[in-house]
Amino acid sequence: MAPEEERSVDGSTGIAWRRVGKGPPLLLVNGYAATKDDWDPNFLAGLAQASTVICPDNRGVGESARGEGELTIGSMANDLVSFADSLGLETFDLAGWSMGGFIAQTLVTRIPERVRSLTLLSTDGGGSSAERRAPEIEQALTNKGGSPEEQADRLIDLLFPPDFATQVKAAAGSVVADARSRLDPAGLAEQERAMTDWYESADPPIGRISGLARDGFPVLTAHGLEDRVIPADNSRIISAALGNSWQATFPGGGHAFMAQEPERLSSLISLFLSR
Repeated sequence: MAPEEERSVDGSTGIAWRRVGKGPPLLLVNGYAATKDDWDPNFLAGLAQASTVICPDNRGVGESARGEGELTIGSMANDLVSFADSLGLETFDLAGWSMGGFIAQTLVTRIPERVRSLTLLSTDGGGSSAERRAPEIEQALTNKGGSPEEQADRLIDLLFPPDFATQVKAAAGSVVADARSRLDPAGLAEQERAMTDWYESADPPIGRISGLARDGFPVLTAHGLEDRVIPADNSRIISAALGNSWQATFPGGGHAFMAQEPERLSSLISLFLSR
């Protein structure tokens, strides 16, 4: 049975969110073009057994207000600092997937004293040290052409290995297409510019996080080995930069490997959080 959940829009920040589970708060940040409703339900249910999982919509997608000013990785991290303040989260665990990992890394450097741990899923450390995706993958990822159904097919093919992608299309292709139809192209374009800036940064936050890790700040990186959107070698690069972290790889896992291995991944994260 799915755990009960709460949904709301924060009045002071305009951030829309959903909350599920009981336990210490875990702020779960989604990636490019993804909303609070796109998380795999079995993955969320697994996390909710030991954590109160809070899933916000980033600006530019979902039900969150657009707000003022330029949309950058830094501004989205600042949004979440204000959001955590508004919810009264004095301390919390933090996890980010894909672009959400960029936001999470930046957030840690804003308020390191309030973040108990950092979990990075299918992400990279930015700057020149990150291994970039192939140009044809970048083109497919940001291609907004075609019908919602065609966009959904392209996205699913990017997120999963072929055999699993076929299963997802049969089981949830229409759901993904409906979600694509509700995305704002202008908001996606802003997120794309933010990601470009992430890779052009001369001072990505991973350097500051490595100092925290050497002092005992806990970090977990997890990656699917078949990830074509953010290559899995980035997990090794991050771990090498940190020098002190948990690292896990999932053979056969694509970019959205939490949908392929929801129980194993949620159990791993819960174990990490209970260390």
